[in-house]
Amino acid sequence: MAKNLLIVESPAKAKTINKYLGKDFQVLASYGHVRDLVPKEGAVDPEHGFAMRYELIDKNEKHVDAIARAAKDADAIYLATDPDREGEAISWHIAEILKERRLLKDKPLHRVVFTEITPRAIREAVEHPRTVSDALVNAQQARRALDYLVGFNLSPLLWRKVQRGLSAGRVQSPALRMIVEREEEIEAFVPREYWSIAAEAAHPKQAFSAKLTRLDGAKVEQFTITDGEAAEAARARIVRDAQGLLVVTDVESKQRKRRPAPPFITSTLQQEAARKLGFSTSRTMRVAQKLYEGVALGEEGTVGLISYMRTDSVNLSAEALAEIRDVIARDFGTQALPDRPNVYQTKSKNAQEAHEAIRPTSALRTPASVARFLADDERRLYELIWKRTVASQMVPATLNTVSVDLAAGSQHAFRVSGTTVVEPGFLAVYEEGKDARGEEDDEEGRKLPEMKPGDRVPLAAVTATQHFTEPPPRYSEASLVKALEEYGIGRPSTYASIIQTLLNREYVYLDARRFRPTDVGRAVAKFLSAHFTQYVDYDFTARLEDELDEVSRGETDWIPLLERFWKPFSKTVEEKGESVERSEASGARLLGVDPASGKPVSVRLGRYGPFAQIGSAEDEEKPRFASLRGGQSMHTITLEEALKLFELPRTLGTSNGEPVTVAVGRFGPFAKRGSTYASLGKDDDPYTIDLARALELIEAKEQAIANRTIKRWDEAGIEVLNGRFGPYITDGSKNGKVPKDRDPASLTLEECQAILEAAPEARGRFARKAAAKKAPARKAAAKKTAKATDAAPAMKKTAAKKRATKQAAAGKAGAKTAAKKAVGKSPATKAPAKKAATRKAAAGA
Repeated sequence: MAKNLLIVESPAKAKTINKYLGKDFQVLASYGHVRDLVPKEGAVDPEHGFAMRYELIDKNEKHVDAIARAAKDADAIYLATDPDREGEAISWHIAEILKERRLLKDKPLHRVVFTEITPRAIREAVEHPRTVSDALVNAQQARRALDYLVGFNLSPLLWRKVQRGLSAGRVQSPALRMIVEREEEIEAFVPREYWSIAAEAAHPKQAFSAKLTRLDGAKVEQFTITDGEAAEAARARIVRDAQGLLVVTDVESKQRKRRPAPPFITSTLQQEAARKLGFSTSRTMRVAQKLYEGVALGEEGTVGLISYMRTDSVNLSAEALAEIRDVIARDFGTQALPDRPNVYQTKSKNAQEAHEAIRPTSALRTPASVARFLADDERRLYELIWKRTVASQMVPATLNTVSVDLAAGSQHAFRVSGTTVVEPGFLAVYEEGKDARGEEDDEEGRKLPEMKPGDRVPLAAVTATQHFTEPPPRYSEASLVKALEEYGIGRPSTYASIIQTLLNREYVYLDARRFRPTDVGRAVAKFLSAHFTQYVDYDFTARLEDELDEVSRGETDWIPLLERFWKPFSKTVEEKGESVERSEASGARLLGVDPASGKPVSVRLGRYGPFAQIGSAEDEEKPRFASLRGGQSMHTITLEEALKLFELPRTLGTSNGEPVTVAVGRFGPFAKRGSTYASLGKDDDPYTIDLARALELIEAKEQAIANRTIKRWDEAGIEVLNGRFGPYITDGSKNGKVPKDRDPASLTLEECQAILEAAPEARGRFARKAAAKKAPARKAAAKKTAKATDAAPAMKKTAAKKRATKQAAAGKAGAKTAAKKAVGKSPATKAPAKKAATRKAAAGA
């Protein structure tokens, strides 16, 4: 029996560490968080010192029980969860659970921290334990309490004022505001025209292009030439004055040094993986987690390949630096090695939380040496981390920039620049990516022929090119993470979850790998910006993060921080609940008047998304409604575009004696004939589709329906059908697989019944569909039972008959009442479940 119990977060990590510590240790995983706030009101109680009510997370209950059983027999317990606030909180929760179960009596409880999973780091951590940090735990509790209070109070308000099912988050909301504001900048942007003029020089050794810098004796700015006529006139003057020659007037050569980028922290790793590998932030963190926890390297066994991936620190340990320098000297020569290690300044005030940058646990494990053991994503990310770390400790690159000025006559001048690498230094290993290319990037790598003042270079042509200024680009994952970091919104461990939350809630979507807000996202952002200005303010959010950092360092108390936030926030929630109209909150817009009816045309946000409306609720006639088309936004749609939406449904003609129509429904545009509905293809436009194409889609759908049934037994309610993933057997409640060696058409009823008997029960929406299908059968069975009761022997007493009649009548009346209630908007029987779901959604906001 092991004397010591060591608890980590993940089973992969447990497996790796177990082999390092030997038989004296049992290593178990908590599988992440073990407790969370109860998902109901009052989980955080501002009236009683922000007391927090926790409960075990259902899916981890069995893991907690396993830890408790092992703790009972252990002599000492080591809490080895991740080296950050989240990890500290998990350790504290485990300790609290063990205390409650009275399993810590007379047993030492140690907190051990390591930033890499290597034998040396693990042994060193175990030999130098500490206690659980109250400061870090308090900082995490304060963060969780703030997120809960915002989610549980703002989300129901959004349900009432904007749209049901919405939620708001303390950190996600400023990030959403950032994306929405960028979209508004793009929409408001008015492009300006400008022209550039270039000289095509035909140098005998190498042709090149030079940019106009002086025109008619004056310096050329971006908007010096703003129309084609002026550009052509300028071009003609230059050609006339140059007389086919450019004269070199000045040659300037300048050497400069470029330092390598620091080793990765969480945000820079996410940015570079997005730029260079096309990884999303969540994918980057998922792959990094695997590299950190351990990868099987053949005979060497499972090894953690990188240090902890949630960090603000750019520091490297002395041991790591020594090994990196050895690798540089071995692989790139001593000339690539600086006299002393490169030191980088950490920007974060709280970088002591995680001690090192993200680096390989051993620089000796080159990407080539471990590539065959890694999956493709792991190999690519490890190579990125290895190269960045090694490059960070190499000498700067030496670059030489040559700029040449050339005269075209006495009044005009051009300039060309080229940059070449004199000494590659760190560039031999790695170069940092960029979100957008600049003028310097165009110069790099451009080699110019050797020139000196007085040289005459033949002029092949002068060209004029039209340009328009461009709006700022939408945020990519890389640029959004960079912006969040610059504003101080969130922390390394939260960037990926912020982005994922916005995508999951469908507040934003990715278009060509750039974020665009949905109409719902814009409505939420506008509502919060207008009415909860302070709480989506970038500076306010950053100050709050700084205050949480102060709590984590033990410099301030967490309860006063929560009090300062809660009092004004709760008051604002109460006030806005009373004063804000729903139409204003949801971003409804009046577009104008319908010429045909004279009624107002507006766009609004409904339960299933944005829609256009002709008329108002106050009119005698019911308003007309039309859903917006894909790609249309209620914030930019025009009156003309909105009126066109009401051209649907369109009648295209008749077929088989029935009208063929096209319309747009909840799930998109469709064509209809009789009872057959067929979705339009992605290239079909409901406003222009013709009868022939609609019939083609309808007939294809009818053919698919006809081909779907392979065999059926109506009396048993069993069918063999063609499904999306092949043939299967169903009775409406359970689905069974057709044996691979059987022709589906050859199955007998008895075989199908046996297969369905062994099949698992349906779940989720399939279970609900099955229940709906079975309902008619249950009604039929009930009728049969009633008939059997009516046909009871006549010898029954009259009193018994009367009782039966009364009971049947009461049953029918009850059934009618129940049916009426079911038609109503909020059945009493379902209300508690709905309320619980609402609260749960709000708690997760």
